[in-house]
Amino acid sequence: MERAGLNDLNAVIAIARRRTFRAAAIDLGMSTTALSHAIGKLEANLGVRLFNRTTRSVSLTDAGRLFVERVGPALQDIHGALDMVRSQRETPSGTIRINAAPFAAREIISPLVIEFLRRYPDMNVDLVTEGRLIDIVADGFDLGVRVAGLVPSDMIAVPLGRPQRYAIVGSPDYFRHNGKPRVPPDLLGHKCIRVRLPDGALFRWRFEKDGETVQIDVRGPIMLDEVSLARTAVMENIGIGCFMEQGVLADIEAGRLVRVLEDWTPPFPGLCLYYPGRRNLSAGVKAFLALAREVAGKSVAKRRNRRMQ
Repeated sequence: MERAGLNDLNAVIAIARRRTFRAAAIDLGMSTTALSHAIGKLEANLGVRLFNRTTRSVSLTDAGRLFVERVGPALQDIHGALDMVRSQRETPSGTIRINAAPFAAREIISPLVIEFLRRYPDMNVDLVTEGRLIDIVADGFDLGVRVAGLVPSDMIAVPLGRPQRYAIVGSPDYFRHNGKPRVPPDLLGHKCIRVRLPDGALFRWRFEKDGETVQIDVRGPIMLDEVSLARTAVMENIGIGCFMEQGVLADIEAGRLVRVLEDWTPPFPGLCLYYPGRRNLSAGVKAFLALAREVAGKSVAKRRNRRMQ
């Protein structure tokens, strides 16, 4: 009987985590057919089935669940040892995996990820966007990117420098026919684009001014769970939308969208890169963190110079 290799064990953990062969294959950088063949060969060697497969779903068998419970922690130790050895390399190489909210990925792609790849041509970056907050360690990521308030307390956070801010916007035609809200409660008399969060709850719009905080459970004809769709609905005069400022700033400057209630949407702590402190960091992750601190420092200095001018 052939012994299971490290790649086979990684494959089992990836499928157990992602619950589909297709998603696991993407994470592992291989074809679905090759992954299915590898798991079939491993099951044949073990003499037991690890997964129940149907055309729509994949689930662990009892044997598979025991296998993952025992192998998972051991595999983390093995990868930790490999990371420790790789961290001794002077030239970063390999792959770092980053999990980020979609808008956060758009924020870091040019100044951070692409710049990192230019500086370190032997490195690869696997950037996965996901609305829901996950356990980056359990799901096999080196780094996460979220707004400061969502970073888990047991993680080390590296601020990325730029504050975040919401923008309440509508199309010129919408405001021409419906008027503009002057204070947040006025929104209850307007059609608004409602956005569903990854946990299924509807996003409540939050406002703050002179120490007063207001949350509005807006009303509207459409509920969406994707920002780009919400932007399209606003552009088509369906109603008013609430977005991260950087996502609609170009539309505001071009006159395609009109901003309202700006004095009720102050900046709040921005994005953070975060990682588990107990893990030995690879040379690649160390280099990425160093670049993140450099980019954040330049961003802070640029804002300070603007205020002084």
